[in-house]
Amino acid sequence: MDPLSILQPMSALALWTLAVLLLVPIRRFRAASQRQVTAEDFRLGESDRVPHFVSLANRNLMNLLELPVLFYALCLALFVTQGVDRFFLYAAWVYCALRVVHSLIHVTYNKVMHRLLVFALSNLVLTVLWIRFVQQIF
Repeated sequence: MDPLSILQPMSALALWTLAVLLLVPIRRFRAASQRQVTAEDFRLGESDRVPHFVSLANRNLMNLLELPVLFYALCLALFVTQGVDRFFLYAAWVYCALRVVHSLIHVTYNKVMHRLLVFALSNLVLTVLWIRFVQQIF
């Protein structure tokens, strides 16, 4: 299997993260234009006055910059070691899809149990990927 293929789900998740990054200022400017917030509400992060729809986008961006770092590291390690096989590639796409679904739930209707289930599944996939990679290199 072409080792470059593992960079596709990695790149897709990076592009999704950038899309969520764009959502943050869009929601902040919308809240500002509706006079729900001022620049001072963001001086030290987010004040209590910041509406939930604004905070959720920012929190989701933080989520996309936390555990996915392990996914990016794994993808690069697979690429460098040329350890990519069908399992890794398909599981990487599943991980990417689960993270996108998690984001969509988080920034739209935000049902906590739905979000938790998808988040837990994505973490399980990431854990399995790492365990298999460690087995492969040892």
